Amino acid sequence: MPRSLFPAASPDTRERLEQDPTLKLINAFDWSANRLGPIPHWPESLKGAVRLMMAAATPMVMMVGEDGILIYNNAYALFAGNRHPQIFGMPALEAWPEIADFNRDNIERGLRSESWVLRDQELVLNRHGQLESGWMDLHYSPIVGDDGLSMGTLCVVYETTERVLAEKALARSEERLSLALSGSSLVGTWDWNVQDNIVTSDDKFASMFNLDPLRAGLGVPIEEFLNAIHPEDVVRVREEIDASLQSGAPYRSEYRLRSPDGTVHWVIASGKPRLAMDGTPLRLPGVIVDISEQRRISEALSESEIRFRTLADTMPQMVWSTRPDGFHDYYNARWYEFTGVPEGMTDGEGWNGMFHPDDQERAHQVWAHSLATGEPYHIEYRLRHHSGAYRWTLGLALPIRDSNGQIVRWFGTCTDIHETKLVAEERELVAQELSHRIKNIFAVLTGIISLSARTRPEVKSFAEELRQRIYALGEAHDFVRPHSQASQSPETQGSLQALILRLMQPYERDGQPRIVLSGDDTPIDDGAATPLALLFHELATNSAKYGALSVDEGRVDLAGHNDGERYHLSWKELGGPPVSGSVELSGFGSRLITLSVEGQMRGSIERLWESDGLRVEIDLPVDALRRTNRLHS
Repeated sequence: MPRSLFPAASPDTRERLEQDPTLKLINAFDWSANRLGPIPHWPESLKGAVRLMMAAATPMVMMVGEDGILIYNNAYALFAGNRHPQIFGMPALEAWPEIADFNRDNIERGLRSESWVLRDQELVLNRHGQLESGWMDLHYSPIVGDDGLSMGTLCVVYETTERVLAEKALARSEERLSLALSGSSLVGTWDWNVQDNIVTSDDKFASMFNLDPLRAGLGVPIEEFLNAIHPEDVVRVREEIDASLQSGAPYRSEYRLRSPDGTVHWVIASGKPRLAMDGTPLRLPGVIVDISEQRRISEALSESEIRFRTLADTMPQMVWSTRPDGFHDYYNARWYEFTGVPEGMTDGEGWNGMFHPDDQERAHQVWAHSLATGEPYHIEYRLRHHSGAYRWTLGLALPIRDSNGQIVRWFGTCTDIHETKLVAEERELVAQELSHRIKNIFAVLTGIISLSARTRPEVKSFAEELRQRIYALGEAHDFVRPHSQASQSPETQGSLQALILRLMQPYERDGQPRIVLSGDDTPIDDGAATPLALLFHELATNSAKYGALSVDEGRVDLAGHNDGERYHLSWKELGGPPVSGSVELSGFGSRLITLSVEGQMRGSIERLWESDGLRVEIDLPVDALRRTNRLHS
């Protein structure tokens, strides 16, 4: 401790004072190399001022002499940040070069014995490794020497950065709020001085309450605002305001306002009372929002909801709806009439428990697939009736999407198809029996032909061809007859490719088909299956006798093309015996082909005898392939 600052201090006092790091810095500093010189040579007035500054808890700094040598206390050392202790004892202009002009003016004013205060002075300082703005109140006064003249400038620093930044943020927030409110035609603000009963408001609030904006801006009694409230609402609104003021709870009220022309507007008013320490209400500021359009939309939605529920409850089907995630939250009256369960019992996942135990897992998987992919929901399952019996039901559902394609809801129906299902099963039994009898007739015909051929050897070849044609007719009949899901073949019934695969099985080699359809497949019905079966039977039989199918390496490529109105089919034999030229066709099989294509199906057929094998071009109207197309044409 420099004894020159505290020459009369006891050892204990000296030890206590040395705990101040800045006092230690003064003691260790080489003042002999400084323009101020050693401490013992300092004027007593300067030493006294330094003692006072060192004991202060407020940041203080001295700029001594014309160079403004910096001497400061520990509180200022904290203010200086990373610049301490390097700047201690330095000329102020060198210590803070970023504000050299600012400090030069203050040094000169202090030496002229001036005193002044700067409020919220912004200074850009490098205190933490980079330049940053800070704000502070600066109190300047001269350091008066023994001769009454100023030796330098003392500055007391009160940093106000946090407050200034908070005020700036608040001002920006208020500005944004003001811009938002002024830019909205639906929002108004008010502030009620409860003690003086004066309400001030912005222009929008005043116009909502049929008041002159200038008067409302200056302030009018609250009764003038209450006059605009609908007579059926005004008593309730006043009670809600009084309750808020008494309890200090936030105020919120929804009511109607009447315009001079009789128009009614719905508004929501919200505010928060400001209370004195004793709970006395002082002010009630708040905002008001015109919600007339929202009310209109809400009422329209409510009316639409009533219409939807009325329509859904009068439908014979069970109607249900779910959220996008599949949570069931609506069933119409038919659902509860059918199932007999209390309302709400099947909400969420409860619906799955209404299915037959053998159908629950399948129903859950199909529904999960629709939820994951957005594909329509379609399933048949057994649903528990209120009688306890399970009845077959058809479940259908479609997603409802928003403008972005996102699913917002699912709407579905359940239709009781139990009787229809039973009738279908009975029809299947009848169809199977009828098909069995027809196949028996084909078998009898085949047997009669075979017996006749034995007694008439000269017709044996013709009989064999006739027997094969009857066999083809039998295959065509079995292919197109109605099937249930249980009896239906795993192959795609009702398509041309499936018919060809079935008819051409006898021509396979080592389990591999030799007649393959490529390109466009097409659906067919029983009306087209019979002539097509005869057509392909005749073509394959002739190929097996004379063409590509007569040798092991031979094959037939079938290519289909559907242009919407016409279906073109190309039969091309490859790998068979070479063709030397066109062949004259006059047999019954050729006439049968022509009759099938041109007569029954209104198409055309052309045979081309190419060197590498026969090519047959068949052109058919699409509406000749399916009965439904023929009916609509």
